[in-house]
Amino acid sequence: MAAPSQLFSAVVCISTDAISLAVGRFRGEGYQEGFTEGGHLGETEGRRYGLVNGAKIGSEVSFYEGFAYTWKCLLQNNQDVKSSKRLKALNSLLAMVHDFPYENPTYDKLQEDLEKMRAKFKQICSLLNVQPAFQNLKSAEMSF
Repeated sequence: MAAPSQLFSAVVCISTDAISLAVGRFRGEGYQEGFTEGGHLGETEGRRYGLVNGAKIGSEVSFYEGFAYTWKCLLQNNQDVKSSKRLKALNSLLAMVHDFPYENPTYDKLQEDLEKMRAKFKQICSLLNVQPAFQNLKSAEMSF
């Protein structure tokens, strides 16, 4: 039979190995649970962020479209040189609005196209001698 000190030493080694294995297993399980939960929370937060920013961009582009159509209707009967230049700029803005990728959120030039649209809007406001007044405010939302 083994001496008591050898027996104690063997039990301590087995216990230490078991604890190390348990710690590793629990660490791995905890990591996997945290990773899964973080993925779900990240997806939810990303969806919410996308909805809010998509609505802001859609509101802005729709404003530009309504603005351009309104001024186009007001200017279409004028025959002077200034009106033709203004109509050309308005038609250019309308073309940008119609070419905007509403259904493709992964479009890599989305921000560039939006900046071009904003610049065209500012140019048109200058040509028309009006102050740009687009404001994306929560108070402008519809409520029932």
